[in-house]
Amino acid sequence: MIAICNNEGACGIAATGAALARGDAALDAIEAGIRLVEASEEVRTVGRGGWPNLLGEVELDASMMDGSTLRTGSVGALTGYLHPVSIARQVLERLPHELLVGEGARRFAAEIGAEAGELLMPHARMAWERWFRTEVGAAEQARWPDVPMAELCQQAIDPEIGRDTTVFLAQDAEGHIGAGTSTSGWGWKYPGRLGDSPIIGAGSYADSRYGACACTGVGEMSIRAGTSRAVVLYMKMGMSVEEAVHEAVEDMRALKGGLIGRVTIHAIDRQGGHKVVAVNGLPENHYWLWRAGDAAPSSQPCEIIAISDVPAPKPTAHRRYEQMGL
Repeated sequence: MIAICNNEGACGIAATGAALARGDAALDAIEAGIRLVEASEEVRTVGRGGWPNLLGEVELDASMMDGSTLRTGSVGALTGYLHPVSIARQVLERLPHELLVGEGARRFAAEIGAEAGELLMPHARMAWERWFRTEVGAAEQARWPDVPMAELCQQAIDPEIGRDTTVFLAQDAEGHIGAGTSTSGWGWKYPGRLGDSPIIGAGSYADSRYGACACTGVGEMSIRAGTSRAVVLYMKMGMSVEEAVHEAVEDMRALKGGLIGRVTIHAIDRQGGHKVVAVNGLPENHYWLWRAGDAAPSSQPCEIIAISDVPAPKPTAHRRYEQMGL
């Protein structure tokens, strides 16, 4: 048995490990851990406390994948509900579909009695309001929100504001492998933007015959490279988990133009091995690991691989407010 998660999953990984230790299924253990991350107001990239989009709304994305059936469930651009990972799980369990977005995801969440709640916490509301006052022109403010937002989105590009998603991978005592993700995306995004988290094959993929993979960081890169599916496919082709992740890194080197930044690739194999690489990462990048018999999860350093020069983030207004503790 094994479970790994990225740094943002710190408050949930112990629950996932405990669930696996008592014999719970991989998906149950993953969901239990991610729900704790979603509920934490200290985590500002997932669930409550996440940064809003350009309209000042927190839009959440999540996914789950069962590696033994290859069934998936995802929700995207979901507003007003506290645990998108559980709603994604119910998409997997109840619907013939794999992905719901926007109003359709909200309708389904209400239908199943999912827990509704306010997502925009005071720190995020204050930061957005200050950004609106200082960065949006008077003419646009007067007509808001009926204004072009493409340029505002370009000005707000700062992958550091979103810092992360949370991703969990696990293998249970029966050998079943699962993957789960949850995120609020990166702050001040264009409304309706989906990153890689709800896109199966980009942000996550699981196949109990081979292993699983999930990514955090600049989701646009993982979408373009199909990173998570690629890692599992490379393992199917006979590569070790380490070789598979490194091959996926080479795929990312082919990306030209667009948003290029930092991506962390997390992977496990069916033998209980794992590998985590931070592409264009920072020395402090780490992840959490739990194995059967461990008294507690442990923090582990990522391997850092540079594939391009990533410029320092611009001091955009919302980043300044975050640094001020707002």
